[in-house]
Amino acid sequence: MLDALALSLPLASEDAAEEGFKIIVAMLLVGLTFLAVIALGELSRWLRHRRH
Repeated sequence: MLDALALSLPLASEDAAEEGFKIIVAMLLVGLTFLAVIALGELSRWLRHRRH
């Protein structure tokens, strides 16, 4: 029981602003990943259409 509490203490050392900032950055990275996949798909579709 005390081991689990000791492991969670470093996680609780951040305040809400730092935690929120990390969440926003993670959400932006996920969004950019989705946009990159969509852009690559559209680019490959355009290149395939142009070849024929």
